Amino acid sequence: MKKLLLFVNLWLVFSNTLFSQVPNTISDEAMVPPYTVPELLISQGGKPIKNVKDWEKIRRPEVLALLEQEQYGKIPGDLKISEIKILDNDDQALGGIAIRKQVMLTFRMNGKELSVELLMYLPKEKKSFPTFLGYNFAGNQTVNRDTTIHFAKAWNGTVKERGSASENWPAEMIIKSGCGVAIMYYWDIAPDKNDYSTGVYPLFYSEGQTKPTDDEWGALSAWAWGLSRALDYLKNDKNVDGNHVFVIGHSRLGKAALWAGATDQRFAGVISNCSGCCGAALSKRVFGETIGFVNGRFPRWTCGNFKKYSDKEDSLPFDQHMVLSLIAPRPLYVASASEDSWADPKGEYLSACYASSVYALYGYKSGLNPEVVPQPDTPVSGIISHHIRSGKHDILEYDWKQYIQFAQSTIGNLLTKYKERK
Repeated sequence: MKKLLLFVNLWLVFSNTLFSQVPNTISDEAMVPPYTVPELLISQGGKPIKNVKDWEKIRRPEVLALLEQEQYGKIPGDLKISEIKILDNDDQALGGIAIRKQVMLTFRMNGKELSVELLMYLPKEKKSFPTFLGYNFAGNQTVNRDTTIHFAKAWNGTVKERGSASENWPAEMIIKSGCGVAIMYYWDIAPDKNDYSTGVYPLFYSEGQTKPTDDEWGALSAWAWGLSRALDYLKNDKNVDGNHVFVIGHSRLGKAALWAGATDQRFAGVISNCSGCCGAALSKRVFGETIGFVNGRFPRWTCGNFKKYSDKEDSLPFDQHMVLSLIAPRPLYVASASEDSWADPKGEYLSACYASSVYALYGYKSGLNPEVVPQPDTPVSGIISHHIRSGKHDILEYDWKQYIQFAQSTIGNLLTKYKERK
């Protein structure tokens, strides 16, 4: 535990001094250059997009293809779950209030195999409504002190302590709210290092290939693929309402959650927590973390084509509000932290504001105003919800309380509207 606390303290020091250590990084709002946000509601051929039909038939496919080609990379083939094995199914978990399941999902192709464990906590009395699906950073054993949780493989050479990330995954609170949670270790799907020899990548390789081509997936796209495969399973689990699974992610995993929600419309809603650059924040603001920094330090996250935009944000034919727009008309929550300048809270908020124009086509008013950034700890509720939590880059109980209320209320409102239309 002492080692973990030391790590956390060092990370906080690093976060607080990051701006001063990265040359040419903007941390002052007055230094943000003039920029123009790419138009969402004008097609590549210049046609104004004025209704849902034109958005879904013309503009949405254009936006999706552009982002896939230039930023995230395409999935190089089709691969579904080959085998499902229930490793653990206990209806007396968390002191008797929950069902705990540990499920092995195995994928096979080209003579290669990948197995991933999905950890689930579900309410006992009814189907979970909704279920939150996301990744953890250091192994399933970190999300709760439950001694029955299997330890993850130490892909990155370290094994974190049991329950060390329990504050980030308040399982008991989630269960008592009537919701469920399903969690995977992101390294099991794709390594978070510049190595394409492990994870899902090799299963798609033909003879002689050692890494994705320039238009093929980076890690964000691979992690999004993994979330969709977990959804495949959840849709057939008798304890889960598969039509109401919300994908959630924090930091780099928030980036992956957004792309998963954009590419897979089966997700009922999407929650982005402090996702920053290549997540919810507008890249053209070049505030805090930039494309050049991401491509330099984390080149594996995006496809090869994205590298040409390093330090050239003004040349981007897209921006992150376009990723958010692909989630419409499903519920979207974009959240930030007041001291997380590196992730650009204002840029995240503005991105959500600009995406609301697509939601308006579906008849939804977001309640977001680009002229006024909300104060910390004053959530804005609606089909697009938002808050800036006081504090640092993290996902905490305050955030989860908002997400639970958001998911349950938006689902309820949407179901009511659907019944009224019927």
